[in-house]
Amino acid sequence: MEEVKETSVNDVCPSTASAYLDPHYWDERFSNEEHYEWFKDYSHFRHLIHPHIKPNSSVLELGTGNSQLCQELYDDGITDITCTDLSAVAVKNMQTRLLSKGYTEIKALQADMLDLPFSSDSFDVVIEKGTMDVLFVDSGDPWNPRPETVTKVMAMLQNIHRVLKPDGIFISITFGQPHFRRPLFQAPEFTWSMDWNTFGDGFHYFFYVLKKGKRSSDGGERKEAERVEIPRINMFHEELESEDYIFRTNIDEMNSGGDLQSIEIMLLVLEELCVHCQDVSMADALRTIREDHYLDQPLS
Repeated sequence: MEEVKETSVNDVCPSTASAYLDPHYWDERFSNEEHYEWFKDYSHFRHLIHPHIKPNSSVLELGTGNSQLCQELYDDGITDITCTDLSAVAVKNMQTRLLSKGYTEIKALQADMLDLPFSSDSFDVVIEKGTMDVLFVDSGDPWNPRPETVTKVMAMLQNIHRVLKPDGIFISITFGQPHFRRPLFQAPEFTWSMDWNTFGDGFHYFFYVLKKGKRSSDGGERKEAERVEIPRINMFHEELESEDYIFRTNIDEMNSGGDLQSIEIMLLVLEELCVHCQDVSMADALRTIREDHYLDQPLS
């Protein structure tokens, strides 16, 4: 993988999560940040994505930002790639980078994922990695998201479903758990099936595969009552220092019946942050609470 200049999280992290919804925030960020990979880089989910993309597949990436995903797909033999972003700054930077590195076949275009400028049945595969999650930063109750959030997410999904070929595949890489994504992914208007896998070490990421035209009439995919087992967290310093831990919503886990585990996770994250900031007394207090009340408790 090529060497790139990394920007400190402190230099780009917004003061509130709602800033992720502001296009001006992203323009300013991409003006100063050369590279950042949301939800791990390609090497962590390559084994999951390969069975669904052929060398001759036409691929659309939504929310490319300053990721290297399109380049890594190209290096793996996928040459018909179109990457898009709402930010004109991100697109210009991507075009410059691709040209300088010799990736002349990859197209980088400015586009709104809620109103894609492509014809119907245009792509074999559509990929988003953390892009949909941005729409959920102010969604409120994960079991009953705000109507404004649902409207935006549905517009995104409708556009993806439209531009996919009749047998196309939508790949979504996200923090969103299946019991929260299912009502949206499997709205009656969509014909795709839904399956998922997981990857990650400390944080647990979900890899969804939605195959257009493959939805079964009896809901033969995994049932909603089926829960994904989320392993106990083991935070690595590089993950704590990344932006993903801020982006993640632990409310999902608390509302899905994993209250004790979720509280322990949050206490551990806060404890590690205090250690990182050299607030030893607060770290000790959080550790005491965690060890006295949550460690070794049965999980619901």
